[in-house]
Amino acid sequence: MKPLFGLIGKKLAHSYSVPIHHEMGNFAYRLFELPPDELESFLRQENLGGVNITIPYKTEVMKFCDTISKEAQEIGSINTIVNKDGKLTGYNTDKYGFEYMLRHKAISLENKKVLVLGSGGASKTAVFCSKLAGAKEIVIISRSGENNYSNIQKHRDADVIVNTTPVGMFPDNYSSPVSLDSFERLEAVVDLVYNPLKTALIIEAEKRNIKTTGGLTMLTAQAKMAEELFFDTFLDDGLITRITDNLYKKASNIVLIGMPGSGKSTVGKILSLISEKEAFDTDELITQKAGRTPKEIITSDGESVFRKIESEVIREVSKESGKIIITGGGAVTRKDNYIPLHQNGRIYEIKRDINTLPTDDRPLSKDFDTLLKMQKERQPMYEFFRDAFVLNDSSPQEVANKIWSDFNENTCY
Repeated sequence: MKPLFGLIGKKLAHSYSVPIHHEMGNFAYRLFELPPDELESFLRQENLGGVNITIPYKTEVMKFCDTISKEAQEIGSINTIVNKDGKLTGYNTDKYGFEYMLRHKAISLENKKVLVLGSGGASKTAVFCSKLAGAKEIVIISRSGENNYSNIQKHRDADVIVNTTPVGMFPDNYSSPVSLDSFERLEAVVDLVYNPLKTALIIEAEKRNIKTTGGLTMLTAQAKMAEELFFDTFLDDGLITRITDNLYKKASNIVLIGMPGSGKSTVGKILSLISEKEAFDTDELITQKAGRTPKEIITSDGESVFRKIESEVIREVSKESGKIIITGGGAVTRKDNYIPLHQNGRIYEIKRDINTLPTDDRPLSKDFDTLLKMQKERQPMYEFFRDAFVLNDSSPQEVANKIWSDFNENTCY
């Protein structure tokens, strides 16, 4: 029998571990969703090679190990098990991943007050690493402990917040464990969630110009160390950056915004062919969802009803990874659409000379004067949403090529 390698967890739809380990040459690696009562029988299989462990089993599986590394014992959590001659050894490669992630983003914990959200296995690793890094004070925030979410404000002097909970993880993309409103001294936010690529917590921190990192680099780095343990080998650290950036590009959406008639749909379809990313047009998704076209909804029920349906569609499609998302011209009129579109996406505004924008068969831009007023109102909104803009003053193919070139140049972790 071929050795089994993979990831054990309860729910793994969010996981990027398989492509990461495949990039490292372990093509046997796959996902194993297991209930608690099947953990031991799975781990006792003779052909088990090695596995990673994720939520909620990082402490539970310790009792099935014959040996636990000193470091993992000190942390009180394991995320990697290797079978050697029928003996299971538990390791904690999350420590290496956590430390590598902080170095990569130049985030220092020395002499800092660190707020660790969560009390599970990942929290134990974050606390252990924070102590090693020389943190001045470490406070664990749990749901029911002495320090909890109801009294978190007494720690508003925190310098760094580390989220080790699954709050904000796919498919619960738009939740956040805390608001950053009262944290006036905050220097950095570390979120171990990696799907979505940017959590609501990370986006909130970015708006405040606070240094951030999501968990993708940590995931890749710990996987590299796990592979070394699986096969008793050495892998160059350069793999971490290369694999993380490649995965980030593959998982990132390209989002198109812009005035009605600016060419989003045409350019989006060409981009889909160039990038091999599937294209989704939100107007088409709205028609599928409501059984009526956007024009029919606006004409019969008004724009506000249409915008509500549009936001629901945007929230769902934006959970997807590695897609082209083509939005309607007014998607930017609701700021609630920003986080969904931005979490997994690089947003491009397609700009076109207003004199060339069509007005026929368009319920909200039926003549030039209306179009001119609309552009004046929406332009600040496009600028708020966009990461970059492209002028549509040439062929759609050239516009698509420009976006694809910019995306590849600027989409890195």
